[in-house]
Amino acid sequence: MLDIAEELHRWVEQGRDFAVATVVAVGGSAPRLPGAALAVDSEGTAIGSVSGGCVEGAVYDLCRQALEDGETVLERFGYSDEDAFAVGLTCGGVIDILVTPVRGGIFPVAIGAAAGGEAAALARITEGPAGLMGRALLVHPDGSYEGGLGGHLELDRTAAGEARAMLDAGRTGTVTIGEDGSRCGQPLTLLVESSVPAPRMIVFGAIDFAAALVRVGTFLGYRVTVCDARPVFATPARFPEADEVVVEWPHEYLARTDVDARTALCVLTHDAKFDVPLLELALKLPVAYIGAMGSRRTHEDRNKRLREVGVTELELARLRSPIGLDLGARTPEETALSIGAEIVAARRGGSGVSLAGAHTPIHHDGPDAPAGRIGSVA
Repeated sequence: MLDIAEELHRWVEQGRDFAVATVVAVGGSAPRLPGAALAVDSEGTAIGSVSGGCVEGAVYDLCRQALEDGETVLERFGYSDEDAFAVGLTCGGVIDILVTPVRGGIFPVAIGAAAGGEAAALARITEGPAGLMGRALLVHPDGSYEGGLGGHLELDRTAAGEARAMLDAGRTGTVTIGEDGSRCGQPLTLLVESSVPAPRMIVFGAIDFAAALVRVGTFLGYRVTVCDARPVFATPARFPEADEVVVEWPHEYLARTDVDARTALCVLTHDAKFDVPLLELALKLPVAYIGAMGSRRTHEDRNKRLREVGVTELELARLRSPIGLDLGARTPEETALSIGAEIVAARRGGSGVSLAGAHTPIHHDGPDAPAGRIGSVA
């Protein structure tokens, strides 16, 4: 639901009644991950997507029905071998969809928080006793929560703790707990949707390749900063699509700015006086991606200099250099695409090889796939 929070917030402010269908579980080659949502208002307007088109019509009808009868329902969709024209996923996957009418309660509060860019997690019961289906908690970063799951107080506390852990990691997914809040008893499955500020991409080096990479980073849902020590090049006029342009020595800026496990650092300066102190620091930080531009000769010389200042082999192994995937790229735009593709592959656990003829999954849920704002960096 939170992946379409901005649009839903407008509906809330306008006083519209609507129902939301949310992907709560997937299997096989499903096109959308848990948290993806489609909403339909009382006038029949639809926003969002749960399957990329495969079952949207049937889910649309379920939302209209939920608006009429006020009931929360769980529906499973999968591929039908017996009837190729039946409603289902032609890609061979299976998805479970929870359809919920939204008329007050905690859902508008959660939507408002996500639309306002606040960090919050929405935990909903997606599997368990019929009377508890769809019950929800909104959990804040400090562990406080609003709403209730309709069971024991201990159930709310346990669910809030699980949701806070997911929120801290910026993850969306399911967890299973006991109905009474313990690990025993009848199990309940919770879908936890985490809404967090967009992840950061910091591009070091105010060059033409950086301008193209800013556009790619923005497209992928990153909050993009360009940093360069040269004021004549690092100007907002040259990078109008960047969220921030900083004139400062790269390593000094990196030392004082906030980064986290979702941050991508792209070093395009390919100048030792900038690269070495910057990468010496960067390779010690718990960020998601560190890439550096340069020829293979530049790469070897840079590694030699980094070893001389004490960078270990284990730290050097984190460096993606030369930066990007092998696409044969030449132009700034092609190079930016290759860098963006490598960042996605690193985040999702992809191999980077062509899918044609490969025996690898099309969709990956890599271990290092923290979400940004839901739907921003998927």
